[in-house]
Amino acid sequence: MIRTARRTGPLSGLTARFSMLAGLLGAAGCVAGCGLGAGAPPTGVHVLVTRNFGARVLHEAAHPKVAGQETVMRLLERNYTVTTRYGGGFVQSIDGLAEGRESGQPADWFYYVNGVEGTAGAAAIHVHGGDHIWWDFHDWSQTQSVPAVVGAFPEPFLNGWTGKRLPVRVECAGGATVTQRLQAAGVPAAVSAIGPGEGSETLRVLVGPWHEIDHDPTAAQIEAGPKASGVYATFSDDGARLSLLDEGGGVVRTLAAGAGLVAATRQGRDAPVWVVTGTDETGVALAASAFRQATLHDRFAVALTGGVALALPEAGA
Repeated sequence: MIRTARRTGPLSGLTARFSMLAGLLGAAGCVAGCGLGAGAPPTGVHVLVTRNFGARVLHEAAHPKVAGQETVMRLLERNYTVTTRYGGGFVQSIDGLAEGRESGQPADWFYYVNGVEGTAGAAAIHVHGGDHIWWDFHDWSQTQSVPAVVGAFPEPFLNGWTGKRLPVRVECAGGATVTQRLQAAGVPAAVSAIGPGEGSETLRVLVGPWHEIDHDPTAAQIEAGPKASGVYATFSDDGARLSLLDEGGGVVRTLAAGAGLVAATRQGRDAPVWVVTGTDETGVALAASAFRQATLHDRFAVALTGGVALALPEAGA
């Protein structure tokens, strides 16, 4: 049974970020602050608002107010007090918590639809039935993009994203636990050996010790740190040690035998790739046992050691 260790502590900083701005202002201005008019409202929508990489839940709505054919921005404005910038396409504050600086570090609002980071202004993205919309306010000093997170599980496997459900493939030598968890969530999944990294329209879950999956080009981004992968953990070259990082990119602790990791990342516009991995088979087994909503909810990524689940990034000293 895996226990849960939640992070606590002060926010590192506040400021605006400018990624995704170029080329989006015109499109955002056309639909800023507006629903898409008449039509059946999306059903089964879930809205989560957190800060510090999910460490603190500010508000959660399993049944938010929805009307017509919503955009992510209009849904947020319908349920919270929101100020915007750049023509209404980007969030400046939610319920008074605004971008800025604190302790010299930048922080801002980022949003995720079914665990996939938004790649356009929120006023340009439509909401579909079953979507899990997650807004998080966090320090972006180490990376302006965390392309995928695990805390919306069983999304994106169940409903995909942008209204499109994608095929799912578990790649491993023996991923029975992961496959069973997906099937229990209503997700049919194919099983195969770990492949060459092809399949931009397939949601892939790589299961195995890090030294067996690190050749995958998407998963390999984790070795280069948060700036490359958005994952606040790195493996040693031989895969025998797992270093857990804080919001500032510093190493908080290094785990060796029996350490596991559940994380997700993405290359470009390809579907996310999830990893259920570890320093050895024991670590992989721990990670596989954590592949469930009860352990992953509200987490960007999760490390496992000695039966304890550690939310990433970790709190600094």
